Amino acid sequence: MRAVFLDRDGVINENRDDHVKNWSEFRFLPGAPGAIARLSQAGVTVFVITNQAAVNRGLVSGEAVEAINRRMIRELARQGAHVADVAYCPHRPDERCRCRKPAPGLLLRLARKHGVNLRDAVLIGDARTDIEAGHAAGCQTMLVLTGRGATQLPMVLERPPGTVTVASDLEQAVDLILSRAATVARAEAHRPTRLGTEPEHSGDACEPS
Repeated sequence: MRAVFLDRDGVINENRDDHVKNWSEFRFLPGAPGAIARLSQAGVTVFVITNQAAVNRGLVSGEAVEAINRRMIRELARQGAHVADVAYCPHRPDERCRCRKPAPGLLLRLARKHGVNLRDAVLIGDARTDIEAGHAAGCQTMLVLTGRGATQLPMVLERPPGTVTVASDLEQAVDLILSRAATVARAEAHRPTRLGTEPEHSGDACEPS
């Protein structure tokens, strides 16, 4: 796991029924910047993906959303939390685009741009649409109970068991991610090395790939 994709509203900042339309309405959730900073310190690349249908509903401009995202990145960076890139979808649900979650378009776009192996990535969201987008892209998925997470949990759990991890908030989600990564690293470090075995093939010729 070298990349984590975060939903924005409800995971990083407080979700608002009337949408976050400017920076004065943006409020970091407690512990979220520190949790992202811990990912950065562990060498994990962090991305943000967010549905922003308020743009095509005429409630906020695309320029305003981009300004909020830039300010968020700057404020996080001041706290040692680095976001590599942000992708957002401005479309309404009825427009049936390929980027609005639960479609995986935002994930696929950032993965192509940054060379991310989505099979090794984790998506963290607060809604069923986030989890479905992560599964469609082939990611591991985690639901946090902040934002809409608590009310969305019953719908998320309708999925087959074991396909999503539930955490109370982003801090606990990061605890789980880093703990799992440490366990994998320890297992690999103690994996026995086979010595004195003959190679299965000899010679200089390479087999075609």
